[in-house]
Amino acid sequence: MDENRGDEIRGTAGGTASVPLSVLDLVTVGQGRTATQALRTGVDIAKLAESRGFHRYWVAEHHSMPGVASSSPAVILAHLAAHTERIRLGSGGVMLPNHAPLVIAEQFGTLEAMAPGRVDLGLGRAPGTDGATAAALRRTERLNEGAEDFPQQLAELTRFLDDDFPDGHPYARIHAVPGPVQATSDGGVQSAARPPIWLLGSSGFSARLAGVLGLPFAFAHHFSAQNTVPALDLYRESFKPSAVLDAPYALIGVAALAADEEREARRQVLTGALSMLRLRSGRPGLVPTPEEAEAYAFSPMEREFVDSWLVNIVHGTADEVRTGLDDLVKRTGADELMITANAHSGEARLRSYELIADAYGLPVLG
Repeated sequence: MDENRGDEIRGTAGGTASVPLSVLDLVTVGQGRTATQALRTGVDIAKLAESRGFHRYWVAEHHSMPGVASSSPAVILAHLAAHTERIRLGSGGVMLPNHAPLVIAEQFGTLEAMAPGRVDLGLGRAPGTDGATAAALRRTERLNEGAEDFPQQLAELTRFLDDDFPDGHPYARIHAVPGPVQATSDGGVQSAARPPIWLLGSSGFSARLAGVLGLPFAFAHHFSAQNTVPALDLYRESFKPSAVLDAPYALIGVAALAADEEREARRQVLTGALSMLRLRSGRPGLVPTPEEAEAYAFSPMEREFVDSWLVNIVHGTADEVRTGLDDLVKRTGADELMITANAHSGEARLRSYELIADAYGLPVLG
């Protein structure tokens, strides 16, 4: 095993936390707010996370959703790299079928050159949007999401990142730049390092593939909680040691929001629940205000959906959130928690991460 690769993947728990804590940002846009404000909030959250010892900060690719401004993870990560110094930055994830593997290799090779040794490449198989938008992204009506397509795309991307297509391959003379080719060229001094690959999933497919390939795995517990334990079990059962990892390493994304008062936390998470209800109903929009969410007349079916959604969001005071997160670690055996705080305002999200950091006694770093 390459120890440097393993060190890039594994985090270190801070304060009294039992596992490393990280951040997943959907760059949400609330009613009355602009995408500019949402992106500035993302910078503020990344800087707060860095100053309090969170391990990594990821952004997720979504498309055609007015309330989510993270359609271009590589662009956002480049901006964040200019405003941070230590925290790992990555995608949670880039949706591989939406892009040519060479393009992703070039984008993340560029990010690695900007922020050496602190870039993660998390890859997903879903489109991150509806079928029509996926077709527009991919310029085809055939959405190649089958089991036979993703592993081939992943293998091609890995070859581009490592610059190791075998002789005779059609791509053997093609190089992702910036990348390892610059280290092996005459006079080259470029590092041959490249971002570690993570596989993301909300079911068993990517869990098994990550295990077979010996890659780290990130599970979307925040929207597929019923599948979390089975997927992590499958990942661990399927795991084969590799040059990347000698043992399984799994993080889970978890929706969590802390506030100074329990009632305020409930008000804030209800905005995200209503936003998700509208998205699932084919009516995506900006994240509503707490006032609108509280006044909304839910039908019995809508109320059932919202209640089931809120069950899987850890929310309340800082101590209540800490207890919920600790219980989740015990129940799943996750090696790392990646916390996403969805609410109408950036201020509420920032306050949540601050309160969680305080609850775990995370240090204030210079």
